[in-house]
Amino acid sequence: MSLGSGLAKGLAITLRTMTRRAVTAQYPESQPELPPRSRGVIGLFEENCTVCMLCARECPDWCIYIDSHKETLPATTPGGRDRSRNVLDRFAIDFSLCMYCGICVEVCPFDALFWSPEFEYATTDISELTHEREKLRAWMWTVPEPPPLDPAAEEPKEIAAARKAAEKAAEKAARAAESGAAGPDAGEGSG
Repeated sequence: MSLGSGLAKGLAITLRTMTRRAVTAQYPESQPELPPRSRGVIGLFEENCTVCMLCARECPDWCIYIDSHKETLPATTPGGRDRSRNVLDRFAIDFSLCMYCGICVEVCPFDALFWSPEFEYATTDISELTHEREKLRAWMWTVPEPPPLDPAAEEPKEIAAARKAAEKAAEKAARAAESGAAGPDAGEGSG
């Protein structure tokens, strides 16, 4: 291939591209189509939070702030003991420090943190990037549904064990019902 033919091919590609219409999406007018599980911000499902502080301890940036207090619940049965539980007072994430690694979402044992695809929370003042639990809760409702389970996947051990236990209990109850139904009939027939 000579220098002239390579130059001609390059110029032909340039001319073809120059005649095409640009496909630039004008952002504010047309919203981008995000991937299904994109990482925008972190949403908080407050009801699941037990104030275990695991997310704050595992955060490499220390951008999660949690405050709580203990509350004593009276015994539910006579002679029982009072229980204490943690009550969430403050849950805030400083998104000016957050590096969106997702460790907090992964380590939460009670599924209280989720990725939301919201990304339009820019501000001109960096101090406004610390979002309290009310804002994090509002973002929770934009979290998409998880993808459906793979029908070809193997059943989890926990579900298989629970199903087997339920089948055994139903079988035992059926046998007890049969023997209970056969007992009175047998007594009537012999008398």
